[in-house]
Amino acid sequence: MIPFFDGHNDLLLKMSLGRVTAEEVRDGHANGHIDLPRARSGGLGGGFFALYVPTPGAPAMDMEAMRQDSYDLPLPAPVDQAHALDRVRTGIGHFRRLAELDIITPCTTAAEVEAALPGPTLAAVLHMEGAEAIGPDLSELDELQAAGLRSIGPVWSRPTIHGHGVPFRYPATSDIGPGLTAAGKALVRECNRRRIMVDLSHLNMAGLRDVAEISDAPLVATHSNAHAITPSARCLTDEELRLIAATDGLVGINFGTCFLRPDGKFIADCPIEHLLRHLDHLLSILGEDGVAFGSDFDGAVLPDWMGDCGGLFRLREGLVRHGIDPPLLEKLAHRNWLRVMRATWGA
Repeated sequence: MIPFFDGHNDLLLKMSLGRVTAEEVRDGHANGHIDLPRARSGGLGGGFFALYVPTPGAPAMDMEAMRQDSYDLPLPAPVDQAHALDRVRTGIGHFRRLAELDIITPCTTAAEVEAALPGPTLAAVLHMEGAEAIGPDLSELDELQAAGLRSIGPVWSRPTIHGHGVPFRYPATSDIGPGLTAAGKALVRECNRRRIMVDLSHLNMAGLRDVAEISDAPLVATHSNAHAITPSARCLTDEELRLIAATDGLVGINFGTCFLRPDGKFIADCPIEHLLRHLDHLLSILGEDGVAFGSDFDGAVLPDWMGDCGGLFRLREGLVRHGIDPPLLEKLAHRNWLRVMRATWGA
């Protein structure tokens, strides 16, 4: 079975909120999308494990609004840096606990990911979704990189000192305001120097253009889809996709149904044909080496035919029915991630 390496999951958030324990992830549970038994049955070999800080006191995402014909959810308020750093350290603790229980193998190189993908543990790369924990002098990067952090998204869908995220808005584009701040540009340059991946998902259009001008690494959007299929502010326009393609970059297809369904609705009724339309469009611009998957497991409503990571075998079957041959299937499943890791991180 060809294993999938996944560009984004929110399991550490689930654990930080007390909704699942490391022992339950090891043994199996019904409180989310990822556990080791389902990963093994579905063919999930590993992925980027995101450190994410919820907005204190803010309500959960308005799911009812996102089932309507159009919606525009207000951006949450910025998060205090000290609070964010504390929550990130908590998430790192959960990451280490998963390793202690032999659920994951923490990886900091492409070679380590490739070696761990066959199992029995999950090949795990530590990622940060929203850089609120990093101050303007970037000193926190020493601690975070030492903990294994190898990928950073400057923003989630709220402003930071580094830049501006996009709201959950449909229909819309991500052309909503200014780009990276001076601190954000410094963060990108420092990530390049340290060979840390910079994630474009959630970044607005001006910010994406700024990263494209600054970065000397392949551009990567770990969990984003095609705006031409689903005109959501979170999906990438053809112009943005061409910027990524010009750097031999990569886009990981998000399984969240509001980014797959052409009508942008966050409901589980989402035939695989919607995902395949995104796949075909992304392949037409990025080529066979520039597309992978970034599920958003434990952070999104998934298509009913998939359900959780155990349903990845249905994705594999659907890709084969769609005419994806074994060499391309292997690229989409994990080879393209390995390629961009090597190009970004080096040997």
